[in-house]
Amino acid sequence: MRIPYLAIGLVVVSFAAHAAERENRHYKVVDEDGNTYYGDSIPPEMTDLDKQVVNDHGVTVGHIEGRKTEEELEAERRAEEVRLQRELQRRADQALLATYQTVQEIELHRDRRVELFQAQARVTELYLRNLQRQLEKLERESLRYAPYSSDPDAEMVDPELVEDIIETKDTIHRHEQNLQKFKDDEAMIIARFDGDINRFKSLKGIE
Repeated sequence: MRIPYLAIGLVVVSFAAHAAERENRHYKVVDEDGNTYYGDSIPPEMTDLDKQVVNDHGVTVGHIEGRKTEEELEAERRAEEVRLQRELQRRADQALLATYQTVQEIELHRDRRVELFQAQARVTELYLRNLQRQLEKLERESLRYAPYSSDPDAEMVDPELVEDIIETKDTIHRHEQNLQKFKDDEAMIIARFDGDINRFKSLKGIE
């Protein structure tokens, strides 16, 4: 039964010591004019200033930051952005050096990636040519019917033919967009790998 009483006693002593420490806490504040203030509490007009916490012997035991100005906050934000950018660059450099041993390896990887986009583009271009021929055939056929024909006695065009023309045009438009995306992605990949090559050379000291 002695251990619980001992534990309780230690807790009481700890709380008492902490309370005594708080009772003996004083503050030191230096205002904008260089005047120093000591006291057990902080005057309202000094709440925005930096404060030092001192004990009965005048020894600083803590620090309380004051309210920061907008300029200070903006400077901290900029500094944090710079720190993050440097950290991201450091990680990217580590990954680059861990992935490749030579410039030729980077170029080989680049060429393989580019070839994939070029292959997709070639397939899309071939499909577009077939679609364009199909559209031309449908449009020629529609010229035999009203309202496209100049013959006043021509029959009205079949709605299914009109629908085929519209659908073919839509399909051509979608694949033209895909083709442009393949070309844009290819250019982006080349630019990214060129950047990696330049960075690799810089890290390795290669001219």
